[in-house]
Parts: sequence; structure tokens; C-alpha cells
Amino acid sequence: GDNESNPALLHLIRDCWTERPSERPSIDMVKSNLKSMDTNRNGNLMDYVFNMLEQYASTLEGEVEERTKQLAEEQKKSDILLYRMLPRQVAEKLKLGKSVEPETFESVTVFFSDVVSFTTLAAKCNPMQVETIGDGYLCVSGLPHRNGKQHITEICSMSLGFIDSLRSFRIPHLPQQGVNLRIGMHTGSVVTGVVGLTMPRYCLFGDTVNTASRMESNGKPGKIHLSAEAKQLLMEVGGFDVESRGEVIIKVTVNNDIT
Repeated sequence: GDNESNPALLHLIRDCWTERPSERPSIDMVKSNLKSMDTNRNGNLMDYVFNMLEQYASTLEGEVEERTKQLAEEQKKSDILLYRMLPRQVAEKLKLGKSVEPETFESVTVFFSDVVSFTTLAAKCNPMQVETIGDGYLCVSGLPHRNGKQHITEICSMSLGFIDSLRSFRIPHLPQQGVNLRIGMHTGSVVTGVVGLTMPRYCLFGDTVNTASRMESNGKPGKIHLSAEAKQLLMEVGGFDVESRGEVIIKVTVNNDIT
């Protein structure tokens, strides 16, 4: 009954269920207090209480460890997704709550490619349409880490790799149908910045991007087209052979020698 209850035991129980975890007694303190109490009970009851406390503590530690592991796994997945959307150094700043200021890069090489007759190829297949994205691809070297003149070499090497791979590539259900790319590139300055809050995007701005796009759209299937600026830098670096296509009129600039 209430009259037989040990006041010290009741006080200990109240301490254990207090709302603030920091004010709750530790397991060792609970054990010590229980042992010092004269509860007039059988020793087996005390052993039972201690065993229950130990099991509870062990179970709680296991659950905390498991939840922490799950949280770490989810955080890792989020980081991987973020690093696919944004350059690592930009993503790290956003994770820390820092703002990413627009930055100017004086010399980069921008690459554009497009699958020739993609719509015709797609019409010969029968997949279920989920979302229309397009077959264009934009790539840039020289940012967010500046790499001197190496950007022109990297983009040209990548472009040659694409063209070489497509020579032997065949569509499994259309083995007689080859795949061609139009590739264009331009070297110049760009401004970068992060656009959007809910779904941030790392974007490039400037005429360099537009010119590279025009190099691609005015190109020929299976060819890599360089602007005069890209060719000039490539000749300075060396190691590549080019041939002139002649003068081509494009919208970004009045005249541009394409190689």
C-alpha cells in the first residue's frame, strides 16, 4: 500500500521520469541508491530490478547506435546526390550555410554535343516515355578549379574519345544503325553562380557558352568543331592536328573560322 512505500524509492522514480534527460540519474547512481535502500524485499527483487535496468540500457544503446548508423547512411546518400548536382567545393559551402558568390573565370573551354537524328532513332524504339529531357550535353573544363591551359587539352581528348567509341558502338535492337555526334567547343571567359534555393543549380553565363552551342549546331556529324579562339589555344598547347573548315557565319559573332 501507499503507507508501505519507501519515500526514497518514490523520489528516485520521480527523478528517473523527469522531462529533462540531463536531470535524470545515471544507471550507476540508480543502482547505488537502490542498494542503499531498506526496501524489506527479497534480494531476488533487487536482482530483477538491476537486470531490467541493464537490459534497458543495453537495448537503448543498441537502438541509438542503429539509428545513428541509418542517419549516417542517409546523409551519405544525400551527399552523393548533392555532389552530382554541384561541384564539391560549392556543395560544401552550401552544406555549411554559406553563400556562393558569382565568380568569373577568364579562360575555360566549353563543350556541347548532340546526338544526330536522335528523334528518328527514338521513333524506332518503343520505350515508355517518362520524361523528355533531350540529347544535348554540356561540359566545361577550367572551373571551379582553374587549370591553366589544360582545359583545352582535356576537352579535346574527351571529344576524340567520344568519336572513337561511337565508331564501334551499335544499338542492340538496331545493329545496322550507327550513332553520330555533333561536337562543338569554344574557349573564353564565363561567370558562374548557383541559381535556386529549393533545387540549386550551378550555372554558366556569358557569350562563351552561346558560342560553344553555335559551334555544335553549325557542325557536321562525326566532326569536332573548334572556334578560332579554341584552335589558337590548342595550337599553343600542341599535340593535336586540326584542319580548317573555312569561314562560317553564326549568330553569336558575325564571322568565325571553324576548325
